[in-house]
Amino acid sequence: MGIESEVPESGGGIRRRNCVCTKDDFLPEESFKSWGNYVNALRQTPTRLIERALTRSNDEAELEAKSQSHHEMKKTLTWWDLIWFGMGAVIGAGIFVLTGLEASQDAGPAVVLSYAVSGVSALLSVFCYTEFAVEIPVAGGSFAYLRVELGDFVAFIAAGNILLEYVIGGAAVARSWTSYFATLLNFESDKFLITAHGLAKDYNQLDPIAVAVCFIICIIAIRSTKGSSRLNYVASIIHIVVIVFIIICGLIKADTKNYTPFTPFGARGIFKASAVLFFAYVGFDAVSTMAEETKDPARDIPIGLVGSMVITTTVYCLLAITLCLMQPYQSIDPKAPFSVAFKAVGWSWAQYIVAAGALKGMTSVLLVGAVGQARYLTHIARTHMMPPWFSYVDEKTGTPVNATAVMMSATAIIAFFTKLEILSNLLSISTLFIFMLVALALLVRRYYVSGVTTNANRNKLIICLLLILGSSIATAAYWGLSEKGWIVYCFTLPIWSAATAGICIFIPQARNPKLWGVPLVPWLPSLSIAINIFLLGSIDKDSFIRFAGWTGFLLAYYFFFGLHASYDTAKEFEKSKGWKNNIEEGNGTSNVVVSKDVPIAPVASGN
Repeated sequence: MGIESEVPESGGGIRRRNCVCTKDDFLPEESFKSWGNYVNALRQTPTRLIERALTRSNDEAELEAKSQSHHEMKKTLTWWDLIWFGMGAVIGAGIFVLTGLEASQDAGPAVVLSYAVSGVSALLSVFCYTEFAVEIPVAGGSFAYLRVELGDFVAFIAAGNILLEYVIGGAAVARSWTSYFATLLNFESDKFLITAHGLAKDYNQLDPIAVAVCFIICIIAIRSTKGSSRLNYVASIIHIVVIVFIIICGLIKADTKNYTPFTPFGARGIFKASAVLFFAYVGFDAVSTMAEETKDPARDIPIGLVGSMVITTTVYCLLAITLCLMQPYQSIDPKAPFSVAFKAVGWSWAQYIVAAGALKGMTSVLLVGAVGQARYLTHIARTHMMPPWFSYVDEKTGTPVNATAVMMSATAIIAFFTKLEILSNLLSISTLFIFMLVALALLVRRYYVSGVTTNANRNKLIICLLLILGSSIATAAYWGLSEKGWIVYCFTLPIWSAATAGICIFIPQARNPKLWGVPLVPWLPSLSIAINIFLLGSIDKDSFIRFAGWTGFLLAYYFFFGLHASYDTAKEFEKSKGWKNNIEEGNGTSNVVVSKDVPIAPVASGN
């Protein structure tokens, strides 16, 4: 699909012609066959939107969707691969760049507490992701999970932010790669940036090296997942050796006077830094997209995801402590903090080792990000919410070549223009928003099953979830708007506690995990919701404006294209497979019976 077409030969055979794309590769659905069809589809937008917003997929449907890619991804990964992929995906630009930025501007030496808060939030999200990844081992990651529990519309909005997260994250890492490469060659960190005076501020520092790095990573990711894993092994081992070197040698040159004052910016600075530093933990969700290529998801995914996150959080905290003991926080370089810190304490030779290790780490982050983001886009395209051309999996390499190439091209373009500070804030918003939705979806999964949960329990669940969300949003908003107030917390925190306890006491679980489950439900996912929303309240206003602009673009695309493509796909399969629309007793909503041989099931339940 999308990279080849079939041409009849004179002998009656079929000859493959490469690199030919047609409109049907991108918009094959009935609504786009003609302008008349498209205008008619637009007129039906409200009706179609209501149906798709209320439509939920199911586990079997997401698993069956793999057939849309023509060829299956190869199951080659174990828990050992996933741990290294997890560390390779996460330990990169966040720790090597943002530590200096946030320590010098927002948190001071207390940046270690910022990392701890972000780490706890990330670990809670890891638990939620793990249960979904074990139960639904597909390349779609959080998009597939949200589609099953919260419906198509919410899943699409989340999907757009997932893709934004990966593009921005990769761009930020690519630009950081350039800064450390410059220090490795004994230049200033911005040596290789080209200033374009005709462009707006924050977008006029052009980075051609970042573009070249993205291109090389794209080629590696396309060739083989197992090959990418092996390269990640090598890069990650070198990276770990360098991190151990930084911690040991850095502590040798430590001065405890640099830890005074410990919290120069107060608690507000700690949480502000924590919201931005969540960027440093972005990447573990890429590991969940590899579930489709994992040999034993029930065993390998929990060990790989949780293990890599615990190791990563420990390493981050140790590195943050080391940096702030080496230099006063006011003197820390925001672009290449560890290299400059060793130079400042008289160990100039060490900056080259640090720079080389940082480059290895950031290369791993880019590689795992390229693998993960392509698999997200592949699964989204399988549902036709994005053009199905992106879902093609190459038979020889077993990798999604179209999705990989397009996503890395977008990453390279953003990296060429945009400053790290803008990228990190916008990335944190998208990530925290998605992680909050996944935790919410887990509560829905455990406590609501169509045909099992009574109407009364369903209504109780809705009320409790709205109270959890409302109290968390109120707490975050008050934190962001009030400098010293506290009275609102006396209301919002008890409401959150009561709503979570209400789920625990008054609503029976409708589904038990088959293979691996999150502990302490509903408390753990509810806490994940609260922390993620609270950290959102610490992000600057301009980043929210950019986030709103991106969300507006997503809505426009969905209303004009994605909605109609997914609607037509659902109706086509419903008609061809003879699905039945049944009305559930007592609630008047439709439930679609899915045949086991359906290649993709865009509609599985109308609740």
